[in-house]
Amino acid sequence: MQKKLTNYFLISAVFLLTFVALFLLRGTDDNRLFSWAWALDRIDASRIYFLLVAGLIISAFLARTAIPDNYQMPFLAVLSFAVILPFWKESEIIVDASRYFTQAKHLEVYGIGYFLKEWGRTILAWTDTPLVPFLYGMIFKLFGENRIFLQLFTTVLFSLTVVLTSLIGKALWNGETGFSAGLLPLGIPYLLAQVPLMLVDVPTMFFLTLTIYTFLDALNRGGAARIACSVVTIVLAMLSKYSVWFMLSVLIVVLIVYAMGRAGSKDRRQLLRGAGILIMAAVVLGAILFIRFDVFTEQVILLREYQIPGLEQWGESFHSTFLFQIHPLITLSALVSLAVALRKRDASYAIISWLVLLVVLFGIRRIRYTIPVFPMLTLMAGYGLQVIKRDELRRFILFSTVMTSLVIGIFAYLPLAESMSVANLKHAGEYLNRLDTGEIEVITLFSKEPVVNPAVAVPLLDLYTNKQIRYYYQPQGFPPREEIEQSSLRFTWAFRNPAYYIGKPDAFLNVPIVIISDAPYEPLPKPVAQRLEGYRLSESFNTSEKIFRYNVGVGIYQKTSPSPPLKILE
Repeated sequence: MQKKLTNYFLISAVFLLTFVALFLLRGTDDNRLFSWAWALDRIDASRIYFLLVAGLIISAFLARTAIPDNYQMPFLAVLSFAVILPFWKESEIIVDASRYFTQAKHLEVYGIGYFLKEWGRTILAWTDTPLVPFLYGMIFKLFGENRIFLQLFTTVLFSLTVVLTSLIGKALWNGETGFSAGLLPLGIPYLLAQVPLMLVDVPTMFFLTLTIYTFLDALNRGGAARIACSVVTIVLAMLSKYSVWFMLSVLIVVLIVYAMGRAGSKDRRQLLRGAGILIMAAVVLGAILFIRFDVFTEQVILLREYQIPGLEQWGESFHSTFLFQIHPLITLSALVSLAVALRKRDASYAIISWLVLLVVLFGIRRIRYTIPVFPMLTLMAGYGLQVIKRDELRRFILFSTVMTSLVIGIFAYLPLAESMSVANLKHAGEYLNRLDTGEIEVITLFSKEPVVNPAVAVPLLDLYTNKQIRYYYQPQGFPPREEIEQSSLRFTWAFRNPAYYIGKPDAFLNVPIVIISDAPYEPLPKPVAQRLEGYRLSESFNTSEKIFRYNVGVGIYQKTSPSPPLKILE
């Protein structure tokens, strides 16, 4: 008993000292969204410290009970869903959500046929693939344009990813490795904060993990249904994001491992199944690419000439990703797993380490682009933790990692997200929903040195309000073409007003007017001031984190004295 308490105390000390070390070194964290230099400078770090102590105590109690094998998957599913719920109040903090919303709303408004026909034409596709916006659009069409349904969807996908990660670990090794790997995604605070957002990264992570699992399942168990399922998931993964295309090289690694005789035996039928699956998936995808060859060609050119070179400018350091944004215990365990696998000459380890190796070798330093790889990293960490033979001690380390991540995510990252100026759009939408009107007029203004085309804020406001938006104001203020082409937010300048927003200036004389500007304190242009004659400022939202160059301020104007209704003489 005394030895166990000593071990618990030493491990707790390591976790607490790790936090202290990272806090002192927070200035080296160059993450572009949740840098510790920003997140922890805005709060009382001592409060975080005491919360971590409480989390470690809770972990010690949780570690005392072993979860039966039959309940491990339900436990992981429920826990991974529950930990995301506090993040649902987070606003859309990444401007890319604007174009995904716009793409999805085209499907909601005009239907599936229009979406498929006009993708990449009337519907600005940028470098996006259509699957995830299509799914978002179907949610809008079936359940209504309410953000909570999107958050439910992405949270469920995250929970399924956790379960699939565990199943892959179980299929390759054993249940303990799978359970450890399934818990560890909850030890990545950056990932937790990304789950409720209307982006494509978390759904892409799900589809890639699902593809790996179904491919392994088809190889091991065969059957027409499993083979067909594997083909479908490969195609879906490739339609979720372009970066997945080279990540699917992991399937070739799987075949090589099986060809080497995984588990000491070779089965020629497995190799034939795998080759057949890849060929069929290539045929299906080839047909899709052929049908929309013009769109895909333009996107590939844009990726090659703009997106890939831009990664060198917009990247974040590996030490930021693997020490601050991912719990260091996960990184350390992954490194240990490499030594363990080499000592055991475990060929199966290549399957989970391949994607992480690609990230390192190709220098992919943008953390958002590495999110689909996180399940493989946690599989490596789960494999490495098996060197700890005492089950209770291993569970304590796992739960302590999760608790630490939750404390950082909920009490540091979430307050930072709520202080960002883009939250003004959410608060403005909530305010507009309380007004007794069905329509609003929106005007966007340029600052003297615009960083982002303010027009992209209109779809984000639309996401938060149930009012019909009429947006037609197009002031001149675009920066020089050379600046736009080098901008990390270049897509915003290609934004085109969807037809469902366009209205005439004289069509809505008494509706509330919303002014969106990235410089809310500058004087209004004369045409806008004239448009607001007879209006008063009823509410303004100008919160700013004073970190990012792009700020969003919102002012809501209402008629001072609405015209009385005309009396009709009988």
